[in-house]
Amino acid sequence: MKAALDDLVDDVAAQAAGLLLVVTGAGVSLASGIPTFRGSDPDAVWATDVTELGTNQYFQDDPAGSWAWYLARFGRLADVAPNAAHHALAALERWQRGRGGEFLLVTQNVDRLHAAAGTEALVEVHGRADRVRCSRQTCALGAPRGSIARADVPIAAFLAAPTDANVPRCPQCGARLRQHVLWFDEMYSGHADYDWPRVERAARDAALVIFVGTSFSVGVTDFVLTQAVRRGRPVYSVDPGAVEPDPSVRVVAAPAEQALPALVSALAR
Repeated sequence: MKAALDDLVDDVAAQAAGLLLVVTGAGVSLASGIPTFRGSDPDAVWATDVTELGTNQYFQDDPAGSWAWYLARFGRLADVAPNAAHHALAALERWQRGRGGEFLLVTQNVDRLHAAAGTEALVEVHGRADRVRCSRQTCALGAPRGSIARADVPIAAFLAAPTDANVPRCPQCGARLRQHVLWFDEMYSGHADYDWPRVERAARDAALVIFVGTSFSVGVTDFVLTQAVRRGRPVYSVDPGAVEPDPSVRVVAAPAEQALPALVSALAR
């Protein structure tokens, strides 16, 4: 079901006392120069294989290959900045809280751009690119609660010779370090930083849900959508590709960096 932006403005305005839940995917960062994972853009990361590289099994089979792939992808993040969509969502949070409502943004992205834009009520449900963790779960720097800043990990040896022997090691126990991200063969409950219980509560309590730039291909979108539809809550998807995962979802077929600033501007009048 296609929807005009005016419909979204009216529905958001009507939820003054409730929880406004926003779920973002890679499409929200596309205007910042970060390729999507499964989107329609030519550089989509998983355009050829959705699960081969993003798994713990791949890391176990080829630690150096896994590290090299992520370093190449995450290396792009050093030069990116939040775009108009990120800033608009931070402004939407301030507006919603300013009138006494609740707000939560759950992002599938690991790029930290929502935090950089100023969003405070934020769950980075797929982890963070700026941190790594020990692959040994019994280690204090591993799951279920530990991690370490990527900037504190020496990687010069690996960059010079990207072999298994040079994969960065945990400074506490000596096991290999891994990316602090949720892999396709892992569970949301696998690390406290994914904050899955908070997502569950928000999905149950949300008065309105807005999906932004997501292909609805991962567990968190399926869970939140199912909960919202079951409870009869208004659900919108801001997506230029007009993906309609359920007949009850109202699609605003526009890029996030255009639709979201327009939403915030209309609400502020």
